[in-house]
Amino acid sequence: MVPKGTLMPFELVVVGTSWGGFQALKTLLTGLPAGFGCAVAIAQHRSSDPAGDLAAMLQRSCCLPVAEPDDKEEIIPGRVYLAPAGYHLLVECGSFALSVEAPVWHARPSIDVLFESAAETYGERVIGIILTGTSQDGARGLAAIKQRGGFAIVQAPDDAERRELPAAALAATRVDRILPLARIAPELASLCHSAVRS
Repeated sequence: MVPKGTLMPFELVVVGTSWGGFQALKTLLTGLPAGFGCAVAIAQHRSSDPAGDLAAMLQRSCCLPVAEPDDKEEIIPGRVYLAPAGYHLLVECGSFALSVEAPVWHARPSIDVLFESAAETYGERVIGIILTGTSQDGARGLAAIKQRGGFAIVQAPDDAERRELPAAALAATRVDRILPLARIAPELASLCHSAVRS
């Protein structure tokens, strides 16, 4: 429990998922409140989606704005940003960058690329979340977040549609929370208030 009156350090939440990610993201985003205090950036392994249909489908489950960011777009609290298909999404100081560099773990967007850039830029002010998936992409990135003082949450492998990615993340670093999917959004809502008032 966070002490009353404590200012919360978190500014950015990064989420990584692959197989089973659409349903997991729907559950996670549905649980975020309208006053959620952090920006959320998502790397979901997926095939080409030129029309941005995934963002539109996720928007139906989320009261926060959901969109694919443009290169150099400002990061705004209370918004959800989805890495465009075919692009790595990187975090810079206050903005995003898009890259078409080589895939990582056969994936572009890569979870590791998003998480490592977030760790380098935001340090202890970032929360990393690993959800269901089959790859190891994201395990190294979550470890980088922990090494920079950030907060790490992993979906419990037994609760995930595919356990390989959560298990790889747990093997790579000591995390702060291992939670069933349904409990991750409430945990985020608690962590990401700008302040807990007395």
